[in-house]
Amino acid sequence: MYTADMKFVDTHEWVRSEGGNEVTIGITHHAQELLGDLVYVELPSIGQAIKTGDTIGVVESVKAASDLYSPVTGEVTAINDEVVSDPTLANSEPHAAGWLFKVKLADVAELDGLLSADKYKALIGG
Repeated sequence: MYTADMKFVDTHEWVRSEGGNEVTIGITHHAQELLGDLVYVELPSIGQAIKTGDTIGVVESVKAASDLYSPVTGEVTAINDEVVSDPTLANSEPHAAGWLFKVKLADVAELDGLLSADKYKALIGG
């Protein structure tokens, strides 16, 4: 579930390199479990400049709403329209079809400072 090709942040977003300086970002399986059935997703705009730690969107469930935080600095290059139309994709496949958006990184080296799968699992007690 939390694979070696993924990096994580303590706000429960994951980052996967797509080669070069592009990454795909989503919420973790743990996050979607805590939230429950998602009913709404608000994502950043394509072309939007984002910085690490910025609030860039919202995910809402029947139980709670949670801000999305940018795990990296760069420019949004794509959003997953399918997850906007059907937020439950982020529940059923949070690390695959339920990805949220893609970013062109300002500095690829920033990935080195993110949590490994093992460190994230330790953080969430799993």
